[in-house]
Amino acid sequence: MTEENGQPKTQPGSKPANKRGSARLGAVQALYQMDVGGTGLLETTTEYETFRLGKEIDGETYREADNQWFRAILAGVVENQKTIDPIIRQSLTDDWPLSRLDSTLRAILRAGVYELTQRADVPVAVIVSEYVDIAKAFYNEDEPKLVNAVLDRVARRTRNEGRGKDRN
Repeated sequence: MTEENGQPKTQPGSKPANKRGSARLGAVQALYQMDVGGTGLLETTTEYETFRLGKEIDGETYREADNQWFRAILAGVVENQKTIDPIIRQSLTDDWPLSRLDSTLRAILRAGVYELTQRADVPVAVIVSEYVDIAKAFYNEDEPKLVNAVLDRVARRTRNEGRGKDRN
């Protein structure tokens, strides 16, 4: 699960993220903050770029991120949320409605679906793998499998491709 502060749990031996990977993680955290705290897009973007991405907070250093990628994901999710949420809903099983998902899981899926539907320049395997890794940073249980299955279903529907069979 996530720690109380909305940060991923640390895992020993985790691989270092690239700048886009760091931007994705930052975007998920920012989307979580916007969902839980009700902060707006401009305020949240400014806070992350000024105080978090690539900065040190409470002894923890955030990895340097591709700020342009971070902004694109954040703004893209906000602008397209009315189409993203129904896509997620259609890709969930009946026993996992969107309302049942916690804010972190919703943020991961929204960011992943945004990239799958709006960023055809990024390979499906990269998107799915990156967001499954983000889910693994926050969860130990079935949530990473759920992220994999949902994003794979979305990829098959929107791009007519996926990483393989559902594992959910």
